[in-house]
Amino acid sequence: MTDALRITTAAAATANAARLVRQTTPWADRVAQLSLALVALILIAFLAFPLAAILLQSLEGKQGEFVGLSNFIAYAQTPALLISLWHSVWVSVVVTVITLPLAFIFAYAITRSCMPLKALFRGISLIPLLAPSLLSAISLIYWFGNQGVLKTAMQSVGIAQIYGAPGIVVAECFAVFPHALMILITALSLADARLYEAAAAMGTSASRKFFTITLPGAKYGLLSAGLVTFTLVMTDFGIPKVIGGNFNVLATVVFKLVIGQQDFAKGSVVALLLLLPAVLTFAVDHYVSKKQTAMLTARAVPYRPAPSRGFDTLMTAFCILISILMLAMLGMAIFASFASFWPYNLTPSLRHYTLGIVDSDVGEGFVNSLKLAAGTAFFGTALVFFSAYLLEKTKGAGWLHAPVRLLAMLPMAVPGLVLGLGYIFFFNAQSNPLNGLYHTITLLTLCTIVHFYTTGHLTAVTALKALDGEFEAVSASLKVPWYKTFWRVTLPICTPALVDIARYFFINAMTTISAVVFLYSPDTKVASIAILNLDEAGEIGAAAAMAIMIAGISTIATGAFMLLARLINRRTQAWRGTH
Repeated sequence: MTDALRITTAAAATANAARLVRQTTPWADRVAQLSLALVALILIAFLAFPLAAILLQSLEGKQGEFVGLSNFIAYAQTPALLISLWHSVWVSVVVTVITLPLAFIFAYAITRSCMPLKALFRGISLIPLLAPSLLSAISLIYWFGNQGVLKTAMQSVGIAQIYGAPGIVVAECFAVFPHALMILITALSLADARLYEAAAAMGTSASRKFFTITLPGAKYGLLSAGLVTFTLVMTDFGIPKVIGGNFNVLATVVFKLVIGQQDFAKGSVVALLLLLPAVLTFAVDHYVSKKQTAMLTARAVPYRPAPSRGFDTLMTAFCILISILMLAMLGMAIFASFASFWPYNLTPSLRHYTLGIVDSDVGEGFVNSLKLAAGTAFFGTALVFFSAYLLEKTKGAGWLHAPVRLLAMLPMAVPGLVLGLGYIFFFNAQSNPLNGLYHTITLLTLCTIVHFYTTGHLTAVTALKALDGEFEAVSASLKVPWYKTFWRVTLPICTPALVDIARYFFINAMTTISAVVFLYSPDTKVASIAILNLDEAGEIGAAAAMAIMIAGISTIATGAFMLLARLINRRTQAWRGTH
């Protein structure tokens, strides 16, 4: 009887505690629900509505009248536009076919060999991420252009000129290589050594292990890397603009239709075509990710490569070759930026830097770029992490969770050029109450945050999912509001992820072109856009100098974020080293 009384008393106490929690913290839950609704409104206003504006524009005529599919039919009947579509697809396929094997071998060398200097090779491979994509195009012009160092050698192998398809393909391979490499390194790192030990015990040859264990295990990584590469090339604007010549692709056609011809209807049609491969890539990647099975189980043994002199030497030689090509691209841009008058006077001088920063007023563009990057890093990180926390760690307003998750993932499938065009149509409308944001650095910052939102969101969600849900349960039982748990527990634990997200936002904001090419004004011109203008004016030396400066700032920022991460980790992650 005593035991029954104790059980009854305990149950009553538990029910009473739960009732008290519900009675004392409903306002905190309502704050969370309102905050999530605010996040949804921000994503709707700065993502969904601009995309809807593109769709509406494609269905209207020049006078704003509804014309249905007439613009699409007119596009299909325009040979020049169809040719640009074919050019985009062809170049994207060629770059993917070239880049994917090279990136796979490089990733294989990093993860499956015992070659020396892995960290150095990995660092060199990331160089393209620190500079605008058009840096490679500028460098190629100095190597193989009309006055290039190796122009004669290029022509001797049957290539008449670098301008057009050859230049786009080579420059894009350089620009997208690190994106494919990062995915493939992750895929190849997830290997169970027991599979290789079992195969070795059965006398399986190295080539057979590669084709029956390694490739099947990395197939989803290969597919993802291929899709990402294809999409990045398909939607890139900077490289075709600088080195494309008369070889039109969809990205440059959109720019010419909207800025040059003011044909917004056809520009919208082409923008929607640019959107299709990105959406298809996202859908396929989402589908295959569901099919992927875990490569590492609780009993898995991490794979550690065994030394092999011949194989390690071969992998080292390959990585040296790729690294030399990477450094040749960067090195030529640096050398040309200091050359007094290419190719007649190669004496080092600061002429191009002076021309870019002072005479062409690019210095103001760098100030705007730093404002854009700092604002994107700070506000983007705050928005992304807070919204991810609301989705993963708070309850209530369940009907909002699915739409917000969809909106958070959608930017991954939207090219920057398309998003920027949508911002023109939506925010330039006089009837829009947000019209005052048009041509401001604030709108450029919001556009950049939205453009790169998904990667930051996924990083934040990954960090939050690693935290035990008991933190919130215990806080609720102690009547502690969720925002105090967020500030005192979750935020300190997740600071490494916060620094990574901020660094990602900052670097991409410094180097982006396509997301803001439609939105700047003379007062809000950023450095990456100023480089395009210098190239159009024929000042390619000054353009190279400014691209190198962006790369330098990005490198310094990366080092600063790494130092910040180390300092923060000492203060907030010391508990990880205790047992």
